[in-house]
Amino acid sequence: MRGLEREVGLTEGGTRRRSTFRFAFLTWADLRHAGLENFDLFDASLDNANMSDVNLQDTDLRKAHLGGANLTNARLGAADMTGAELVRANLHHAHLSRAEETNETSEADSSADLTRADLTGADLSAADLRGVVLIQADLTGADLRGADLTRADLSNADLSNADLTGAKMSGAQTAGAIFEGARGVPPHSRGSSP
Repeated sequence: MRGLEREVGLTEGGTRRRSTFRFAFLTWADLRHAGLENFDLFDASLDNANMSDVNLQDTDLRKAHLGGANLTNARLGAADMTGAELVRANLHHAHLSRAEETNETSEADSSADLTRADLTGADLSAADLRGVVLIQADLTGADLRGADLTRADLSNADLSNADLTGAKMSGAQTAGAIFEGARGVPPHSRGSSP
């Protein structure tokens, strides 16, 4: 695995060191059930990888390439997904609560691309999804309570039966979005565009 560096073990203080897989080429890898929490996967190529039931909590996924990856039931709490590419990724029942999608970088560099991602039933409660591209994403039954969707692009996304109670949607693009059976949808959000 070219570009793969692995740090294993504990520091002198007894804390776990971060395992580093920066720029790793893991396309089509079978990583099911792996414990990758607190890993550094910056700019890693994980396209079409099977990452179902993977623990990615506190993982650095900045600029990671996850197109077509299977992230079913993955735990992504507090993962930094700034600039990650997740086109056609399957995040069915993924746990993204408190996931960090943007930080100090400019908005143009920080928006994760979740175009056509399968986020059916995903836990996105309180997630920071500012400026995230969710065009044609399937968010059916997703938990978006308290999520920050400011300036997110939800064009043609399916939010049927999703819970948007307390979600912030200022400046969000929702043209063509489906909200059938969704709860807590701000009145100004249905079918809006900039």
